[in-house]
Amino acid sequence: MRKLIVRGDPGIRRDAVVEYGGEELQVFAVQRQGAFHGPDEPQLWCTVGTEDEREQFEKRQFVPHWLDVESVDAEALTVRKSGGDLNV
Repeated sequence: MRKLIVRGDPGIRRDAVVEYGGEELQVFAVQRQGAFHGPDEPQLWCTVGTEDEREQFEKRQFVPHWLDVESVDAEALTVRKSGGDLNV
């Protein structure tokens, strides 16, 4: 499990599936930064991991401050699934 800071908006939301660096990752959470008073393009701070790590995320069996962080451009991600169903 790790944090992935995406510069730009590739159109993903929670429960998305993305490919980065040859690895397929599940997006567990997304926080949008810079939409109002930030840089020219927004940043998405995503908590990502493999499907095996989903239970750890849901039970909060990790320390967010100790996760590895990577910063990438939106173009570096391949979106396999944009996200789960919206609950409106």
